[in-house]
Amino acid sequence: MSSKQYSAIGLVNPKSPTNVGGIMRAAGCYQADAVFYTGKRYPLAASNGTAQYNTDTKAASEKIPLTGVESLVDAIDADVSIICVDLVEGAIPLPEFEHPDKAIYIFGPEDGTISQQVINRADAVVYVPTVGCMNLAASVNVLLYDRLAKSNVTVVGDDLIRRSRDKNNRVKVKR
Repeated sequence: MSSKQYSAIGLVNPKSPTNVGGIMRAAGCYQADAVFYTGKRYPLAASNGTAQYNTDTKAASEKIPLTGVESLVDAIDADVSIICVDLVEGAIPLPEFEHPDKAIYIFGPEDGTISQQVINRADAVVYVPTVGCMNLAASVNVLLYDRLAKSNVTVVGDDLIRRSRDKNNRVKVKR
């Protein structure tokens, strides 16, 4: 990878095509480069129709690769930091975390957690401070928003709004 910035999402054995579709939409909104997943539950559930795309209303899955892999940590280049995102004791609160330029953010399954072996290989482990456990797609959205908010975004204000909003939204703040 030659680019200075790289962000990927890694999903440990996700089970819900709806969540994966929501994650693909988030990846598109926050310009992630790739989404990887392990396990057999997602492909099995997705084979029963197009439910995974119902929540990907911006068709990010047409631009961002969604790839099944055996190992999330082996799916990336050596210069990419492994960041686990889970409610793990000893993890760094997301508001205090400084994002690396190149990272894969690994999330546990909807009904489980990231294995100790993957946690041990991580460059950092962070958590989103909540009372209770958030939905997987919501957690990915919060993480990617935090990365963007802490970055040097070049497009801001009304220009960003015009580029991002739905074509049916032309409302302006009365000044």
